[in-house]
Amino acid sequence: MSHPALAATGGDDFLGHPKGVYVCFFTEMWERFSFYGMKALLLLYLTKYHLFGDDAGYDLLGAYGGLVYCVPVIGGMLADRWLGMRKAVVFGGVLLVLGHAGMAFEGTAAVSEGGIVVRDEGALRATYLSLALIIIGVGFLKPNISTLVGRLYPPDDPRRDGGFSLFYAGINLGALFASLVCGYLGETLGWKYGFGAAGIGMLLGLAMFLWGQKYLHGHAEPNAPESLRERVLGLPREGWIYLAALAGVPPLAWLMWAAANGAFALGGEVSLALVLMLAVLLAVLAWLGWFLATQCTPVQRRQMLALMAMIFMCLAFFTLYEQTYGSWVMFTDRLLTKDLFPTLVQPPSVVVWSDSLPANARLFLSQAPWSMWSLLLAPLSFVVAARMSDRDPHSGMPRALFVAVALLMLVLMVRDSVVLPQTAGSLTYLGPLFLVVLAPVFAWLWASLGRRGRDPSKPFKSALGLAFAGLSFVPLAIAAQYAGETGQMASVWWLVLAYLILEIGEMCLAPVGLSAVTQLSVPRVVGLMMGTWFLATAFSEALAALFGKLAAIEIPEGQMLDMADAASKYADLFWLMMWIGLGCALLALLATPLLKRMMHGVR
Repeated sequence: MSHPALAATGGDDFLGHPKGVYVCFFTEMWERFSFYGMKALLLLYLTKYHLFGDDAGYDLLGAYGGLVYCVPVIGGMLADRWLGMRKAVVFGGVLLVLGHAGMAFEGTAAVSEGGIVVRDEGALRATYLSLALIIIGVGFLKPNISTLVGRLYPPDDPRRDGGFSLFYAGINLGALFASLVCGYLGETLGWKYGFGAAGIGMLLGLAMFLWGQKYLHGHAEPNAPESLRERVLGLPREGWIYLAALAGVPPLAWLMWAAANGAFALGGEVSLALVLMLAVLLAVLAWLGWFLATQCTPVQRRQMLALMAMIFMCLAFFTLYEQTYGSWVMFTDRLLTKDLFPTLVQPPSVVVWSDSLPANARLFLSQAPWSMWSLLLAPLSFVVAARMSDRDPHSGMPRALFVAVALLMLVLMVRDSVVLPQTAGSLTYLGPLFLVVLAPVFAWLWASLGRRGRDPSKPFKSALGLAFAGLSFVPLAIAAQYAGETGQMASVWWLVLAYLILEIGEMCLAPVGLSAVTQLSVPRVVGLMMGTWFLATAFSEALAALFGKLAAIEIPEGQMLDMADAASKYADLFWLMMWIGLGCALLALLATPLLKRMMHGVR
């Protein structure tokens, strides 16, 4: 028997969830593929190609990562008030395509001449501009696609947490293939191929979203379309919104330059990007104080305060998590072996490009990871399965097709992870791999416990997530100590264990936190509160970069890495992050009973 909630979504479900959730799943999969594909390469690209020092690389990574999650506050507000989610997602997607395309312009590699680094400033300006476009694009797309998932379920639908776990798997499926494809291509065939693949992925994601509008049942449309057509100073309000967004690109590009070059940093550490984030935070807190005091009932006020506490837990968790794209990447590059099964890895071949486009295309396809085809197979199989299901809702063929493609994707992924020589960038696939594997386990676990009336509360799940995040640093600290004592590379399997522990924590905290935003927010500001969730992630990016700099290694020209000194720095950082995670988990656990009461029955 189908759940009565299906009536609210037009009765069209697929594998137990509304088809619109899968549209959001694959749109976000490709958006995250483009985002994490670029992010897996960014720090390595800056330090190995443009020869930035660790400190400058972390500063730019923190400024970019912080702003890319800060701007969604504005994007969510604009969609709530005027644009609607469809227009916001499409506009954001177009900017993302342009930004990732610009990242493919790598220019010439930097050289060191007598201790002075000479860089291709034109290529770097293109990088700063591209990062600015990506920041604005994510600001419009990300909060709205997440909010849309919540709207596809009625408020009392027990499938909601499972649906967000499924959506979260889409995020991490994109991140998984981003590392395997973009991370591998960037460090083997050339940085432009890794960045270029990320841009193509976003273009495909935009096409998926436009195709799937019929399954969203109008939830993505503006609340008041006439307000968008209203003219302000001779131009429709919608036009002003787009112009204002584009006007923000040059200042953000300048902030990226300032972060990379240490310009105008207060005390040498507080960048202008962080100052901007603080300004946005103060504005959001001022608005929140006014809203809670004047616009909420007592129950709504307590629920919103409970939500803010959970958002703070998110900030603490992702400060730990974002080390995976900072200190974990640099530690892996310098002090860990890379291949899981060295005897099975095929030797890398020498790649020689020619002037023939067809020949280069054949060479690229022969060298590219097989997982690249999964990015096409997965969404295409859903398109076919959805149409088959539309014609015959009771047919078992759509499910069989979907399962068969999933198994094929698994085979391609295993082949790439075992046969291809891995790099520090490509190994970031371990995090999303565990998340994709764990997502159905946790969806089943929460649903099973819910049927027995034993489903833990959202604050308790978040406390568990923080504890696991702290414990994930223990294997890496042990690996660092081993490398320092022996002078040899530590095994990559320490990294595998660290990622497994970390991702158990993420599955406890992140999906249920996203679900809480859609449940505990006052309905008319849910988009803005989703943006506030991402604002917490913005500060976690900035804080993660500051912590990462505690283990920054500057290698003088002509000298080798001092393994003992580097290992000591990484070990100290990893033990510190462990204690921060466990301390925050204890505080969250102590606050759980109070937060449960403040949530007034929301689980």
